[in-house]
Amino acid sequence: MGTQGEAKTPVVAAAAKEIAPRPTRNWRTRLFQGYLVAAVVVFAVLLVGASQFDYFPIDLTITRGVQFFNAGWFGILMGAVSYVGYAPQAWVLVIIIAGLLYAFGLRWEGVAATLVAILASALVTVIKVIVHRPRPGIDLVTVVQQAGASSFPSGHVVHYVVFFGFLFFLTFTLFKPSAARTVVLVILGMLIALVGLSRIYLGNHWASDVAGAYLLGSVLLAASDSFYRWGKTRFFVQQPLAPAEPKTADAQ
Repeated sequence: MGTQGEAKTPVVAAAAKEIAPRPTRNWRTRLFQGYLVAAVVVFAVLLVGASQFDYFPIDLTITRGVQFFNAGWFGILMGAVSYVGYAPQAWVLVIIIAGLLYAFGLRWEGVAATLVAILASALVTVIKVIVHRPRPGIDLVTVVQQAGASSFPSGHVVHYVVFFGFLFFLTFTLFKPSAARTVVLVILGMLIALVGLSRIYLGNHWASDVAGAYLLGSVLLAASDSFYRWGKTRFFVQQPLAPAEPKTADAQ
């Protein structure tokens, strides 16, 4: 996969902005901003509800419906999807991926990926302590894997949306279209899409825990994108790959 370092120059970036008409871009911006506001509001509602109720009636219905499908291959898939998000392997993976990005010349990308993962985890930990919602009990659903701490929001889901979502963003924007790029995007997208289902299937979270985590994760991912773009022109601006300030002919 070849990087698109030239896409970071002001001239090319300005040209890229003109691909879509200004009214269309303004409409997309307003739509995205509207989603972020709605996501924050709905998450706040779920947070208050989760702090007052151990679970909602719809949570029990959804979990039993998901767990009704008990094919062997499905259980293995759900376990494998969640496995990546448990400690210590989750953080080992963050270190490895961020280290590879840094080593291969995407230095700011490696640092940013590490920071967004750490900050997202810290925020989830604080929210869990405040809400302190109990996990689904074995008297209500099948608990395939026991998990500690509190239930709202799902730390797995937030981590996958923020970290793997950030990697999806980097892969999509920095690398030229290729079969390898497509495979990476599909894998990252499937992990994000399936992790919520896996947490419900394994009996570790209620559907409202997962929904709240997707909402929170999407807001944090948007913030991560803004943070990345902000730092792109300030840190490692002449890094080997995808520099913010490409080398001129005289500097080469």
